[in-house]
Amino acid sequence: MTSLISKKSVLAIVFMAVISVCNAQNQMMALIGKSMAKVQEPTAESVTNCVAELKRIDAMYPDSLAPKYYTALQSLNFAVTNPHDEQTETLMAEAEHAIKKMDELTGADESDICTMKGFFYMVRIVQDPAKNGQKYYLDVMRNYEKALKLNPDNAVAKQLQEKFYEGMSQR
Repeated sequence: MTSLISKKSVLAIVFMAVISVCNAQNQMMALIGKSMAKVQEPTAESVTNCVAELKRIDAMYPDSLAPKYYTALQSLNFAVTNPHDEQTETLMAEAEHAIKKMDELTGADESDICTMKGFFYMVRIVQDPAKNGQKYYLDVMRNYEKALKLNPDNAVAKQLQEKFYEGMSQR
């Protein structure tokens, strides 16, 4: 009888723990969604504010990949469309830091990490094609190829790789 009770107790505790983790995950994603939704017009100020919020979310959920991923993505999206804006280097540093934290995270999705690394190098090429094209071209290609090899359904990696090849064919 005690073995049956203890098994039920253990199952109840495990069930509650799983629900708690799922609830925390949902709360985190809701916070990220709210932060990202504030960037209606991707100005330096709105993106910088969003990145600051994402960093606060990351501090609340340090073992989660999502805040780091979206920090890098938001920063790099701004940088690729505004390569010479005065805030771009600050956002590039934020992206680089977020990617490094993603890389150090146990169990992180390697495909997402490679995608962000490829995007980072792609932005460097956009900033100065003559200087950085040859320097980072292979890094971009290798990272996108690895991302897609690890996860062929990685839509962000596919889109960025297509944009990269499209941009390179125009040169």
